[in-house]
Amino acid sequence: MANVTVIGAQWGDEGKGKIVDWLASRADVVVRFQGGHNAGHTLVVGDQVYKLSLLPSGIVTGTLSIIGNGVVLDPWALKAEIEKLTAQGVSIHAENFAIADNCPLILPLHRDLDGLREVAAGSGKIGTTGRGIGPAYEDKVGRRAIRVCDLAHLDAMDAQLARLCAHHDALRAGFGQPPVDRAALLEELREIAPFVLQYAQPVWKRLKKVRKAGARILFEGAQGVLLDVDHGTYPFVTSSNTVSGTAASGSGLGPNSTGFVLGIVKAYTTRVGSGPFPTELEDAVGQRLGERGHEFGTVTGRKRRCGWFDAVLVRQSCAISGVTGIALTKVDVLDGFDKVKICTGYRLHGKVLDYFPSHAADQAAVEPIYEEMDGWEGTTAGARSWADLPAQAIKYIQRVQELIETPVALVSTSPEREDTILVRDPFID
Repeated sequence: MANVTVIGAQWGDEGKGKIVDWLASRADVVVRFQGGHNAGHTLVVGDQVYKLSLLPSGIVTGTLSIIGNGVVLDPWALKAEIEKLTAQGVSIHAENFAIADNCPLILPLHRDLDGLREVAAGSGKIGTTGRGIGPAYEDKVGRRAIRVCDLAHLDAMDAQLARLCAHHDALRAGFGQPPVDRAALLEELREIAPFVLQYAQPVWKRLKKVRKAGARILFEGAQGVLLDVDHGTYPFVTSSNTVSGTAASGSGLGPNSTGFVLGIVKAYTTRVGSGPFPTELEDAVGQRLGERGHEFGTVTGRKRRCGWFDAVLVRQSCAISGVTGIALTKVDVLDGFDKVKICTGYRLHGKVLDYFPSHAADQAAVEPIYEEMDGWEGTTAGARSWADLPAQAIKYIQRVQELIETPVALVSTSPEREDTILVRDPFID
């Protein structure tokens, strides 16, 4: 049995929650390895809808769920999310949930800085969720972060807190804001510490143990490859690496543990926030995609920008992240279109490109080259086998996998867990 790493192969919001939930029912462990509570996953199980931002999707099924060291953790957001899920009947305790004790914390001062920067940037804003993710990662690499393990040593962190606040006080002064209230921050940490510490442990050690016992591990990524801080549409990216390789460094297991890499790919393209989007449709077709796909962010509630499927971007994501197979989601949103289009290349200043360039000006200037296909009259919604799909929908799926040079492993035809066509089993292949 193989382990499975799930990543988004576009700009996030590809439907990872449903796929991870489907896989989690067959896994022994689910691990979040990067990002923070800026990620939004919606799970539909029977008549229950669960909205997760920080917790691994496996927690809903009682699967051992772990937040790895590559995640930045807002302890107050964690508490609120656990309380919400508990009210929905989900049991969360130290036996089925663990947090890496070397996980960096998101503090109120990080949220403050995030908001101040976005307001000051005006039209040049990145489009962050304003939840302090970026500033927390900055403090991590700046070696001034407060981590989960520090919550057990709050009486001995005056020097550490002074170093952190000295950095933020200078930034806050530049925005005309008062210094950080260190006493108030310390008191907030004292209040939340017992709640967080009940789940804290060296998770690398626990993962080593369960892996040795033959457990099937599911690594759950957040956002998408096109938001990767190195490989995405920089600077309109998130503050972490979202590629599959991060599963190793962000969990404490080696690179030989990541197994089958499953890229989640929406049958069209969406994006939240600012940044280039070659196939964006600002017309009735884009509006129709957004309405049919219910394209609003799980975390922010912001309306997503919509466009045709971009095979160039997905092919690039699959190559960069070593994707073994894709899970194609929301095919049903394309039901009823007379024609559907796929972007197969770009024109940039008279040249044809088969890749997405790195420079922001070039990214904004590329023009999509489309291939048009007939749509289909029947419905794909709820299909659970190839026989349930219209012939033209099958042709579309086949063309997608040809263009992205990566095979389809799963096809999702609705938000329901069981409305999934299994082509290739990631846990066996």
